[in-house]
Amino acid sequence: MRLRPRPRADTATGPVPDRPAAAAGLHIRLGGKEILRGVDLDVRAGEVLGLVGPNGAGKSTLLAALSGDLEPDDGDALLWDRPIGEWTPLDVARRRAVLPQAHHVSFPFTVREVVEMGRAPWAGTDRADHDEDRIADALARTESEPFTARPFTSLSGGEQARVMLARVIAQDAGLVLLDEPTAALDLRHQELVGRLCRDLAAEGRAVVIVVHDLDLAAAYADRTALLAEGRIAACGEPADVFTADRLGEIYRQPVRVEPDPDTGAPRVTPLRRIC
Repeated sequence: MRLRPRPRADTATGPVPDRPAAAAGLHIRLGGKEILRGVDLDVRAGEVLGLVGPNGAGKSTLLAALSGDLEPDDGDALLWDRPIGEWTPLDVARRRAVLPQAHHVSFPFTVREVVEMGRAPWAGTDRADHDEDRIADALARTESEPFTARPFTSLSGGEQARVMLARVIAQDAGLVLLDEPTAALDLRHQELVGRLCRDLAAEGRAVVIVVHDLDLAAAYADRTALLAEGRIAACGEPADVFTADRLGEIYRQPVRVEPDPDTGAPRVTPLRRIC
């Protein structure tokens, strides 16, 4: 297990607890179908947790429940050791930041204005004194500085994804929830997101990332939770979770798993038959 420092004591809401979020017996039903079936999961400060699994496994639904955007039918989604529904929307926004899959900005706000929206929870507080520094830092960390003054709607899909990630970083929350943040990105910026997740965790934040790239999850996550049919099939260090037999069964695709020669992290290769 990669070692992390203890949670830092200077986040905007004070110390990040050891377990800033959790799912406890979580059930969610959508459209008459049970999407999550009794999920138990701890989210830990100072750690990157990767949510992986096939399409329809419940990854995004679990992330939405942890963020407070979906109310459980049974069980609890906990934030700072309390059911998330007990917090006010402002309290939630000051503790967790969310990057959804879709990026909808209807008006031609500039990139800077979009990133500045991440500072909204701190308006009228002494934390607003840090707005300029937080915005500049977020733009730099996502390599979005070159188009700061451009309208958001003029950017490519990958550029928009980086700007929305910058908005999340600027929010300065102790819990960071990212839903497929690498989906629209090129190779360089996929790796940038992985390193950025590690950096945020090293600051004492808790980072949860939904990702389809198993190699990326193995390289940058401390733990991975593998979901299948609304349940967690396995959770632990990637080397323990990513076995060829388990992945082959859950994804219904034979794979080979072997250590990366440079990092030692597991690498997953589909076994292909090309005629």
